[in-house]
Amino acid sequence: MCGLAGLFDSRARRPVDARRLTAMTDAISHRGPDDAGYFQAAGIGLGHRRLSIIDLASGHQPLFNEDGTVAVAYNGEIYNFAELMAELSALGHVFATRCDTEVIVHAWEAWGPDCVDRFRGMFAFALYDANCETLFLARDRMGIKPLYYSALPDGRVAFGSELKTLLVLPEVARELDPIAVEEFFALGYVPEPRSIYRTVRKLPPGHVLTIRRGQAMPEPRCYWDMTFQPDQTDEAAVAAELPERLMEAVGIRMIADVPLGAFLSGGVDSSAVVACMAKSRETPVTTCAIGFGEADYDETSYADQVARRYKTDHHAKRVAADDVGLLDLLPRVYDEPFADSSAIPTYRVCQEARRHVTVALSGDGGDELFAGYRRYRWHRYEELVRARLPQSVRGPLFGALGRSYPKADWAPKPLRAKTTFQALARDTADGYFHSVCVVADSHREALYAPSFKRELQGYRAVERIREVMAAAPTDDPISRVQYADLKTYLPGDILTKVDRASMAHALEVRVPILDHKFAEWTGSIPASAKLRGREGKAVFKKSLEPLLPEEVLYRPKMGFGVPLAGWFRGPARARVLASLKGEALRGCGLFDVAAIDNLVDRHMSGLSDHTQPIWALLMFAGFLEQVHVAPTLPATAAVDAYDAVVA
Repeated sequence: MCGLAGLFDSRARRPVDARRLTAMTDAISHRGPDDAGYFQAAGIGLGHRRLSIIDLASGHQPLFNEDGTVAVAYNGEIYNFAELMAELSALGHVFATRCDTEVIVHAWEAWGPDCVDRFRGMFAFALYDANCETLFLARDRMGIKPLYYSALPDGRVAFGSELKTLLVLPEVARELDPIAVEEFFALGYVPEPRSIYRTVRKLPPGHVLTIRRGQAMPEPRCYWDMTFQPDQTDEAAVAAELPERLMEAVGIRMIADVPLGAFLSGGVDSSAVVACMAKSRETPVTTCAIGFGEADYDETSYADQVARRYKTDHHAKRVAADDVGLLDLLPRVYDEPFADSSAIPTYRVCQEARRHVTVALSGDGGDELFAGYRRYRWHRYEELVRARLPQSVRGPLFGALGRSYPKADWAPKPLRAKTTFQALARDTADGYFHSVCVVADSHREALYAPSFKRELQGYRAVERIREVMAAAPTDDPISRVQYADLKTYLPGDILTKVDRASMAHALEVRVPILDHKFAEWTGSIPASAKLRGREGKAVFKKSLEPLLPEEVLYRPKMGFGVPLAGWFRGPARARVLASLKGEALRGCGLFDVAAIDNLVDRHMSGLSDHTQPIWALLMFAGFLEQVHVAPTLPATAAVDAYDAVVA
């Protein structure tokens, strides 16, 4: 796996400053410790950091076509590169390497922007074609690999694998986007296409951006979308076919010239991937797991069962209750504010895996494709009520019940009726938003300063969910929320979490369940086969019964959580108080300081459980303290002279 960075002059052929390009590329050296490469020509500069996985000797980037007029810097893996190489060779293209990167330049020559339709894999790349003075940016269908870009005031376009590549440039204004701030505190991440800054965007999954010199900056173009056409009515046939398709998706991801293994959490998805890997090779699979001392959060016993069954080379490590050192590290790893606390065990499992392998397969995507989240079940129940009672009745009735019913964070979920009543008072999109919200509307309303509320002009993050659900290519209630998650939560949270944590350790993570051909096939399975009664992933689990223990398949879902509530009152207490009472958070002008104090005091005293708002505030404070104020490229005589030229 790798990282890329670059600058493109969309107005003229002004030179690219080598110092800028080097600084941008060096900012992501962790993504590729094996090699660095640069390309500069009139009005274009590409930088690359390489983690060698395939064709270790000749995969240096940027990489070119035969005459050097097309150059590419690339992050990812194209798993069907051998077939494409054969097809392109038959068309007369000459290959100098056996790596997948070179396929991209020749595919561009053969098929232009439509080349992405041919690629099967995970990728983000920047391609420059001198023949038509065009920069082509592309991102894979699911958003496994990231790509940021910014249109600078002087006509240049800066781009890179992580936000930190752009933040070395003084021209990238660090003006917080109030809508992104609201979306972060509501969802725990900033969903595409926004970033935390007004002037920086993320290329959405399944999109390309074609920028031609001398033309106005266009909007990104969507080249792929998830479809739901449920035409498979024979569930027995689906259950029989599913393992074969998953085995194929896993198999093509086991090609590597370096040690390869897998994450094994003990959940259904990672266990399924490990089972497929074990059946595809004769030597033991290397597996890695992370656990906690707290039994309610620990899944290692289930991972051990799978490891024993398939005789894997298993490595398990526990995260201790005093493992709070990552509080200072995570903001620098993620750049943007990121409030999924499972980033802690994810970081640690990547750290452990890198001790043994360079490539790891994960089970991410199973919950989104097979309706595995508990919230899908509750959403279905709520939709049944919404279908029977009009909003004019539901709103007043359940709104009043939600306001009057006591909040019971301590109670089992079925007894937390307040949340259910609040959801039923809302429409479909708002109800689902309520279920995924990490900081509730009422808490955000209390935390925001009056001046910041005026900046928002009434905007609420639910509008992002509403927009995506309205675009869903299906009327089925479960498929619509699956689509919403595939467009927001999956790329913005799950895949971002894994990409940054793995790349911080120069570990490549491959995601077979999110193979786009496999995903398209799951769209042909009716939602009723995925969510049956109280059982999520029903047909998926049924198909895996010959491969996995029943105790692993049908146990209650645990997730990958962290016991933060106790940490905040115990080992991390001093660190939490120092950050939330620090000047960065209190002086940024976004928050009501008294509301923060009240929220923290009630949590620390045990009167309320405000774990999620505190974690979100902690991560935002860390962003302000470590990323927002990070220095840009220092001014020098050479840079000042360059600025004078391009001004």
